[in-house]
Parts: sequence; C-alpha cells; structure tokens
Amino acid sequence: MKKTISFVLILILSPAYVNLAAEDTWTRKTDMPTARFGLSTSVVDGKIYAIGGGKTPYGAYLSPVEEYDPATDTWTKKADMPTARSGHAAGVVNGKIYVIGGEPSAQASIPTVEEYDPATDTWTRKSDMPTERTFLSTCVVDGKIYAIGGVTAPGGGWPSSVEVYDPATDTWTTKADIPTARSMAAASVVDGKIYVIGGVIGDVVGAGISIVEEYDPAMDTWTRKANMPTGRKVLSTSVVDRKIYAIGGATGMTVVFSTVEEYDPATDTWTRKADMPTARSLHSTSAVNGKIYAIGGSVQCWPWTPTSTVEEYNPPISLVVDFNGDGVVDCADICIMVDHWGTDEPMCDIAPPPFGDGIVDIYDLIILAEHLTMEVDVDANDAGSQVELEQGQILVVTLESNPTTGYRWEQAENQESYLEQMGEAEFKPSETGEPPLVGAGGWEIFRFKAISAGQMTLQLVYHRPWEEGVEPLKTFSIQVVVR
Repeated sequence: MKKTISFVLILILSPAYVNLAAEDTWTRKTDMPTARFGLSTSVVDGKIYAIGGGKTPYGAYLSPVEEYDPATDTWTKKADMPTARSGHAAGVVNGKIYVIGGEPSAQASIPTVEEYDPATDTWTRKSDMPTERTFLSTCVVDGKIYAIGGVTAPGGGWPSSVEVYDPATDTWTTKADIPTARSMAAASVVDGKIYVIGGVIGDVVGAGISIVEEYDPAMDTWTRKANMPTGRKVLSTSVVDRKIYAIGGATGMTVVFSTVEEYDPATDTWTRKADMPTARSLHSTSAVNGKIYAIGGSVQCWPWTPTSTVEEYNPPISLVVDFNGDGVVDCADICIMVDHWGTDEPMCDIAPPPFGDGIVDIYDLIILAEHLTMEVDVDANDAGSQVELEQGQILVVTLESNPTTGYRWEQAENQESYLEQMGEAEFKPSETGEPPLVGAGGWEIFRFKAISAGQMTLQLVYHRPWEEGVEPLKTFSIQVVVR
C-alpha cells in the first residue's frame, strides 16, 4: 500500500520536536570511585568497565573493576582483575573483555592475557601474548585483537611487532611490523582499518610525536597519514560518526594537554575541537551512544598524580540527509525514506541524531523536512525580474526548447560565480504522445545552487553551439541576489 505523508503534519510537529544537546561541549559526570592512571576502559552493552591502573608512579598497582552506566551516571563495583597492573590495553569480542600486557610492578612488563565476562562477573586466564610489553595499543577488527607497539621493561626495547589474538581459538599470530616503533600511542578503528596515533619513540620520558599510521588488516600493510597537529604521548582516542577524537596526553616530563583534535580518515584531515576541561594524560576514553567519556588519568606529567574525574564529550555529528548524494535534499530523498518506512534501515533512521531509535518513522521525516532544500522556480515569464536566494537554495530555470532543431540553451560565458550549475540541463518532452513524438519540443530545466553571497545577472542563450559569430535565437536573463 502506498504511504502518503502530509507536510502539514510535519510543519505542526516540527517545532515540538525534542531539543538536541549542544555539540562540541563537555559535561562533568560522577567521579570514578577509584582515582587512577594507566587504566583501560571498554564498553559492553552500553556500560563502561574501568579496569586496573596505578595509584603512584612506582607502586600501588591496582586490580579494581568498576562499571559505569552513562544512562544513570552511576558506578558499580565488580570482581577484581586477577593480575593487578597498569599500562595495559584491552579489547572487546563477543561481549567479553580481554586485558592484555601492562606492568604489574615498577620497571616490569608482562605478556599476561585475562578475559572478563561482564555477564557472569568472572575472570579467566588466556594464552600469553608472544611479546611481553606495557604501554601498548590494541584494536579489534573482525573478532580479532591487534596488539601494537609498546615497551618492554626494564628499558629493554620498543618492539615494532604486531601480534593478533583470536579469542575463538585462544591463539596468537604475527603480522607486519608497524613502521614507527613506539609506545604510549593510541589506536582506533574506522571502516576496518586501524589508525595508530602519537606516542613516544625511545625513552618513555621523551617528547610526544605526531605520527599517524594506518594499518589495513586485510592487506597486512601500513600507510603513513597526515600528522596529528599536536604531538603527544599517553593520549586516548575514541570514534564517533567515523571520526577519531584524540584527547589529552602529554609531552616530555612537564606538559599535560587538554587538547582535543578530530581526525577524519575519509579526507585525511585534522580539526581542532573544544578542549577537555581537565588537562590529563594516562587516562582512558570510551564512546557510548555518540558521546565520549574521558575517565581517570594523571593531572601531572611527573610525578603522575591520579584523578577520578569523569567528563562527557558531545562531539559534532555529521547528519546525512542527502540519501542519494545528489547535493540536494528534496522529494527524491523523501521517497527513499518512505521506501524504508517502518524498517531499521540505518541510512534513514536519523532521529534522534545521530544514530536514530531503531525504526524509520515520523520523527525521521521531521528531521528530513528541517533540511529540505527549498527551490525557487522561474520560467520565460520571469525574464528581467529579480530573484532573492539564501545560500544553499536552488534556482530552477525552465525554458521552452526543441533539441531536434540543433538549438539548445546554455549559460552565457564570463558570469559571476555566485551560482553553481548542478549537472547538465534536463530535457522534459511535451506531453504530445506516449512515447513522445519524434521532433516534438519540450523544456530544458536548469538547476543552480546559490554558493556565496553577492548579486549577478544570470543569462542563458538559445543557440546552435557550433555556429560561431551568430546571434542567439533567444536570450533569457534574470537578476539574482544571494544573501
């Protein structure tokens, strides 16, 4: 059955739609019960598990596991990790958390792997990582955990090895080394590729670096990417809307950052974002429902000083409503949404932004309606008049034409660029038959997008393009003001 949706309903409902939270902002949340640095955080079923860490620079290595529920802003104590440690990393596969490596005491590193099951609140020992290390980075791709870089202690070296753990078989394999051996880096996954960001080369007390390297697990290859603007170590990264947010960190022995920089793998570009309120390093971040939670860490570079602070970041979201990618939000996009009505199609499930509520319904249509590109239509009767447009609006020009005569409409040369023609002109034949009669005329339809503020004369000429020096048969001009 065809679905018909009234825009009157949209206009009535739209003002009453829920207000969206301010983007690119930070909010203080309930402190973590145990202040610590060098911890890991992982997300299972919308809850964040803060695991292990350290209390003092040399000593007081911790085993507590505390669960944070962002929905209620509350913390719950869970079963301690068997091996107290700091500087470890973790990954989630099939609802279980795998804690890997780290240091159980000053100037030591271990290969230990322990599995935590939040459903039963229990721990299980697993096969050791081949290379013992601390301050490593981990990422999960296709159900496997990639352990990258780190440092062996005491002062043993900085392995460039990439070792992959398969929880299904409890086995490890070796992959291509990372080009830049480093520790204290951060790593995140976007579209199945791993991005290793920042860190330190050599001595852990050295300056942070800005190097970014992309690993493709399918090809087992590494590619250098655009440097992070702020070189740093012991930072943390999280992904929202397929963008990576590099948060906090330190350099040398004195500087701790509150800096937040967003990396877009699609364009290989970096953008500065709102600073985190609490400058810190050796913290951990996790994303839940489009928000990032920065948890714990050290508020000094040296001596490391633990904090229990939790801050929530609401990053800017790129809401995609141009479903067919033609540069205009119009009836074609509405038809696509209606075709998926009542389903959980993620492309059309846009309300509330950015990830929807699991069903394509009236609330998604309301959001789409708010982004509709308003068109202004003109034809030969409007010649010589003035049209006012807002930036982003579309001017549609419809003129009578008969291409079988060799004549066609074209935009006159050397015109100001306040308008941008959208693709080629569309020809619509007259309704003189089915199919249209050969040789019958019709209309050429041009679409221009207002791209910048200014005033211009838009002129179109009707001519045979190959006849040089011949006056056009007809001309059409209109004054356009773009606000």
